[in-house]
Amino acid sequence: MLYIMRHGRTDWNDLRKLQGRTDIPLNEEGRRMAHEASVKYSALKIDRIYCSTLVRAVETAKIFAADKDIPIIEDERLMEMSFGIYEGTERSFEIPDCPINVLFQDPEAYKVPVEGGESYEELYRRTGSFLQDIKPLLSGGMNILVVGHGAMNRCLISQIKGIPLKDFWSGSIENCRIEEFDNDWLSKNNDPMP
Repeated sequence: MLYIMRHGRTDWNDLRKLQGRTDIPLNEEGRRMAHEASVKYSALKIDRIYCSTLVRAVETAKIFAADKDIPIIEDERLMEMSFGIYEGTERSFEIPDCPINVLFQDPEAYKVPVEGGESYEELYRRTGSFLQDIKPLLSGGMNILVVGHGAMNRCLISQIKGIPLKDFWSGSIENCRIEEFDNDWLSKNNDPMP
């Protein structure tokens, strides 16, 4: 079984700032959320946790696994999508013609990333590589939890479910809520890579 969870809240989440690769820690609410998730999902059998190398994901994973004997493996492929020079932008949707908004409003039109940003193709390539690497572990019966980020998690889910790029942002990914995926997807070619 594969489980996917987004990190707990941060001050930048509360301010509606684009975080991307900016390494923002959890706030007290985020730590509380991670602890509550640990209790809420305590019945899940998890053999291994993979997480982004960004502190908000690492901290979430460590709080979640604090009273459990679960190894945590940090993987750079699970870092959040880079939003380049727009990281730190507050309430970008309220800024008319802000170039980063295309990424969220019309994913298929986001052909060239903003300065210092990451393309969808790059995001799909690195997260797809991660999924390929864990497939044998899942096939062998291991239960894995991924602790990541909004866009990165959506990319994993898009590949697992075969969701086209135009629908990339459909559905919500709440902080510290676990999404479950049985192993049916392992034998399918669901890769909707742009």
